[in-house]
Amino acid sequence: MRVWLNKDDYVRDLKRVVLCFLILYMAVLVGTDQDFYSLLGVSKTATSREIRQAFKKLALKLHPDKNPNNPNAHSDFLKINRAYEVLKDEDLRKKYDKYGEKGLADNQEGGQYESWNYYRYDFGIYDDDPEIITLDRREFDAAVNSGELWFVNFYSPGCSHCHDLAPTWRDFAKEVDGLLRIGAVNCGDDRMLCRMKGVNSYPSLFIFRAGMAAVKYHGDRSKESLVNFAMQHVRSTVTELWTGNFVNSIQTAFAAGVGWLITFCSTGGDCLTSQTRLRLSGMLDGLVNVGWMDCATQDNLCKSLDITTSTTAYFPPGATLNNKEKSGILFLNSLDAREIYLEIMQNLPDFELLSANTLEDRLAHHRWLLFFHFGKNENSNDPELKKLKTLLKNEHIQVGKFDCASAPDVCSNLYVFQPCLAVFKGQGTKEFEIHHGKKILYDILAFAKESVNSHVTTLGPQNFPANDKEPWLVDFFAPWCPPCRALLPELRKASKHLYGQLKFGTLDCTVHEGLCNMYNIQAYPTTVVFNQSSVHEYEGHHSAEQILEFVEDLMNPSVISLTPTTFTELVKQRKHDEVWMVDFYSPWCHPCQVLMPEWKRMARHGSVGDVQQAAEHSSLEHKRHQTKEKHTWEALKAIFVANSYNGWNRDAYSLRIWGLGFLPQASIDLTPQSFNEKVLQGKNHWVIDFYAPWCGPCQNFAPEFELLARMIKGKVKAGKVDCQAYAQTCQKAGIRAYPTVRFYPYERAKRTIWGEQIDSRDAKEITTLLYEKLENLQNHGKRNKVKGNKNSTASEEGWRHLAS
Repeated sequence: MRVWLNKDDYVRDLKRVVLCFLILYMAVLVGTDQDFYSLLGVSKTATSREIRQAFKKLALKLHPDKNPNNPNAHSDFLKINRAYEVLKDEDLRKKYDKYGEKGLADNQEGGQYESWNYYRYDFGIYDDDPEIITLDRREFDAAVNSGELWFVNFYSPGCSHCHDLAPTWRDFAKEVDGLLRIGAVNCGDDRMLCRMKGVNSYPSLFIFRAGMAAVKYHGDRSKESLVNFAMQHVRSTVTELWTGNFVNSIQTAFAAGVGWLITFCSTGGDCLTSQTRLRLSGMLDGLVNVGWMDCATQDNLCKSLDITTSTTAYFPPGATLNNKEKSGILFLNSLDAREIYLEIMQNLPDFELLSANTLEDRLAHHRWLLFFHFGKNENSNDPELKKLKTLLKNEHIQVGKFDCASAPDVCSNLYVFQPCLAVFKGQGTKEFEIHHGKKILYDILAFAKESVNSHVTTLGPQNFPANDKEPWLVDFFAPWCPPCRALLPELRKASKHLYGQLKFGTLDCTVHEGLCNMYNIQAYPTTVVFNQSSVHEYEGHHSAEQILEFVEDLMNPSVISLTPTTFTELVKQRKHDEVWMVDFYSPWCHPCQVLMPEWKRMARHGSVGDVQQAAEHSSLEHKRHQTKEKHTWEALKAIFVANSYNGWNRDAYSLRIWGLGFLPQASIDLTPQSFNEKVLQGKNHWVIDFYAPWCGPCQNFAPEFELLARMIKGKVKAGKVDCQAYAQTCQKAGIRAYPTVRFYPYERAKRTIWGEQIDSRDAKEITTLLYEKLENLQNHGKRNKVKGNKNSTASEEGWRHLAS
């Protein structure tokens, strides 16, 4: 038994025990196979910003630079670094959530990390600043097109000037908080976004507002200069009021439902400065008019309002203006713009409350953004949301609220069981979409604008397309899942392009667990196309473009899924002249998912003209195979060992070139004799590729020329002349570079050896050019024939005239 002689010994030993426990805990944390969320100490609902913040804290504590005596520091740090690399990437995070680490087997990049100083000074520079919103590629456009004014700092973590600006940018953000949105984009993480916005130096500062071109800031980087520049783009008007305009200005605003904030400047007391008035006008733009009155010159008017000293007052619509009754007028004691702004926002009228009796009728005739609450009005927690009514006015969207506590049946029928907001699209309660994003102004604005112009519907048991004759794309999701929330805007974009061809719906699996279990939904998001009895799961990236490609491929399939049975029937027992291209893949394999859109694109765009016809008639097929049986997988794989694709590039073009190499040659190899007889003296149109076997560009062009030969089959013959073997023929034709493409059209007049030069090296472009030339030749022939007929008629007329 341990005996402590005094309290200090006891406290010292207790600290040692606690320290040992913490060290043991951290060792267990990084030394076991915990899931990635546990390693970083975040929940599955964590946002990108929360994940970055959690990783940064661990990186500063566990980095090998700070633990030189720990032999496991490097391997331990690699584990948390790997967790961060996966969870910060939307696609990898989805794979991990769905398949665990098995889904990442083909994505093992990593093994490297930055120095401790990087994580301390360069990593997530603005993550801890509440006034600065770090925007990534997914949310950037929605934010800057929301209708609010944005000032965005594009920076790079390794840029010293960016670090020099950071303290000023923070002070500036606090100074203009509420006046405009201050954003930051890390170009180290979002290089593509920065390139798209024309950012080629750091830091680059841009002003954005919906409907206007971005404006770049070129001034010095002091807080005062930044404020002055920002104020030039803030819509603010301060009206000087006097006896001649006071009554009319007040009444006109009141009639429009707009109040006035007026500062009265007298000899006594403090008056708001002109700069403060301008700021308030910008902050309250569209909500409240801002004005001021000089009581020294308007003494009688001020006295009639019982104003005897400098003061500031808010006059809401309908306020009484005589000095005996000041009903509804709010007098403000503060001189700070932010404090005055918040107090006025709190006193602005709330959204219209819709009743159960009028709900269906109101929703059937207008588009609405509706807040659902249960007794207590949660919307009042953020007074800035009152700007929604003004900012959505041009979109013809009305804003209201509905108390589910007063009519629980209405909300239950809509499957609304907790506070939320939804957009109703003018079809009553039949067509609506619930918002699952952030409950902040710019995110709600973006959602409302996107939703009313898209065709995505929130689904439930009452409208789920179980037996619908029309095709549906249904997204099974969970609101807490970040990849799910990132996919929703992309679904809205895709729905606008496919309107009338495909319906879009979303099903919340946290609410409709039974339906999700019925369709064996095991991970979120799971996106499925239902076409009567056919069900097709989408496995691509979270982008509208790839969703559109996926749907297009379903409507006009370019790739056929093979089973072990159909593989045997179609591929193993193929005819001797058939060539197949088969992609063996697993649904959880990330490189497979990256390849699949290219594989389908190759099949769609690579087979055109006669090649497409040949594909349908057993000349070239593009197929893929899916199987879960390991022995079948290995057996099928063994068949294709000799002809496996080993190229570095896995894009549609490279795959097409590789596939064409297995087809019988469509072009004809010409000798000097056959060139003279068939091309120069023959009766066919020819396109000729003059090449040299050692020429790299010639080797690259050869498969493209083979594709061209198939595309123009039956119209123009394609030939090749080896200029190394037949140098004299090429010299006579004036060939000075390889490859050279010439067109030799058939005309009754003898053709020259020079032909017509074609500068393109693209099969489709050359095909279009050749067809245009053929059409011109045909039209020219018709004109000559008509001209010959006219000459013949004239001659006959002449003979008759002479005979007479």
